[in-house]
Amino acid sequence: MLLFDLIAEQRIAEAMQRGEFEDLPGAGEPLALHDDPLIPEDLRMAYRILKNAGFVPPELETHKEIRRLEDLLATLEEGEAATRAARKLRLLRIDLAEHRTGGAQSRAGSHYLDRILQRLA
Repeated sequence: MLLFDLIAEQRIAEAMQRGEFEDLPGAGEPLALHDDPLIPEDLRMAYRILKNAGFVPPELETHKEIRRLEDLLATLEEGEAATRAARKLRLLRIDLAEHRTGGAQSRAGSHYLDRILQRLA
């Protein structure tokens, strides 16, 4: 492997001397690194594949729903709809907090929680 590394380094140095790396798109701009430092290194590739395929972790879906409900509550007047939205928001926050601490079953596996959320919708 060391021989391969030496050959690669030599070819890179020769290309730099010829100026082949000048005027490349994005030159001088910061790298767009999208790796999440909170995800263990051995899981990052799998997470990236799932993300590129349009799948997101259940916690992210819960965060989106919480933001949507907060925006909705800001526009609603007092009434039954506002009360139901507030209850659903409270339940989602509790579920998210329990998921973080590992104290309860995650939302993805909780049929009971899904039924409650459907009823509040």
